[in-house]
Amino acid sequence: MSTTSNPYRGYRFPADIINQAVWLYHCFSLSLREVELILAARGIEVSYETIREWSLRFGRAYANRLKRRRPKPGDKWFLDEVFVRIRGKLHYLWRAVDQYGHVLDVLVQSRRNKKAAKCFFRKLLKGLCYVPRVIVTDKLGSYGAAKREILPGVEHRQSRYLNNRCEVSHQPVRRRERHMRRFKSARHAQQFLAAHTPIHNLFQLRRHRLSSSEYRAAREHAFATWRDATGTALVG
Repeated sequence: MSTTSNPYRGYRFPADIINQAVWLYHCFSLSLREVELILAARGIEVSYETIREWSLRFGRAYANRLKRRRPKPGDKWFLDEVFVRIRGKLHYLWRAVDQYGHVLDVLVQSRRNKKAAKCFFRKLLKGLCYVPRVIVTDKLGSYGAAKREILPGVEHRQSRYLNNRCEVSHQPVRRRERHMRRFKSARHAQQFLAAHTPIHNLFQLRRHRLSSSEYRAAREHAFATWRDATGTALVG
């Protein structure tokens, strides 16, 4: 008789508290110390270093489960890259979103040439397992060169204005970057964003485009999806 291993085994705190801490840290622009303070107000004495460990250990696991549960994204991809300065060195954060504003994937690289663009295309195709109908980018030549080799049959639209949807999606990362006083390394940025993006994506409900009833239904669906992915519900 086989039994599944308990990922929370050996931890002093129960799963619902760990779940709540990870959710607070990735869903809102909060520092580790602010999450510690919120939990302390509820009578939970835990250090910010422990919350950091929980975020590293369980954040990526939660994000991977959310990715498996998300509906199939749209067939129109918007791609963009934005610079990120890490320890004085310039890096580039590549990001792709669909026509509904859902973030598909992110990748931190030190270049934005053809090789870097091809790497990002391959990562997208491996994770999503389907080919888009059209991709929209700015006029960076690396996109066109990589697209001709990786996605030769896909329509490619290039404009400095058509890509605003992806450029706006960088804003939550910019807020977190300022709050965290910049990323410590490229590996740290990739690890954090790989967990942060799917969790933050789930609860970005675009309230301004929904009626009250639609918003409540979408919110309940997000909470149900989170409960299924983590095995515990969020507590009030």
